[in-house]
Amino acid sequence: MFIRSERLFLRPAWAEDATDLHAAIADERVVRNLVRAPWPYAVEDARAFVERPQDRRFPSLLINLPTAGGSHLIGGIGLHDEAGKAHLGYWLTPELWGRGFATEAASALLRVAGTLGHAEIGAHHFVDNPGSGRVLEKLGFRRIGQAAERHSLGRACARPSFTYLLRLDGTSNCDGDPPPAGDWDMGRRAA
Repeated sequence: MFIRSERLFLRPAWAEDATDLHAAIADERVVRNLVRAPWPYAVEDARAFVERPQDRRFPSLLINLPTAGGSHLIGGIGLHDEAGKAHLGYWLTPELWGRGFATEAASALLRVAGTLGHAEIGAHHFVDNPGSGRVLEKLGFRRIGQAAERHSLGRACARPSFTYLLRLDGTSNCDGDPPPAGDWDMGRRAA
């Protein structure tokens, strides 16, 4: 799967991406906010990631920023299967935080999520990472429930995390239109 947004190009990881992936993600400020990435993040971890098989319904993509000097790997994004439901995960290299790239990449992926068979998408962020919560809210996710402990390999412990939900309205597309506004599960109340 390849997705183009206004400024970004999202694509699967290839074996030759391992070194660039390691350089982009091997920062404790990034890894501590992820659930599945260990700290320290080694080149071997990057190699293992790029060699993983892709799942059509749960893609893992690298976020690339095309420039006149070539394309630069700046992050990662994907949907993963968590207890039978799709969950959004993403990260960016710290030098590019606060520029809207996470929101843009996630919006692009969410535009196609419905075509992959997903009716709702979950997400989490650690309480001490409010920037990620702002990204999720901009995308139409709604916080549900209270903070709950969630384990992080990068932190080597569990920390309080908020859970979010976005219900897709079934009109997801791939043609660059804005993503659906999202209708969150009214059976649950935002905290």
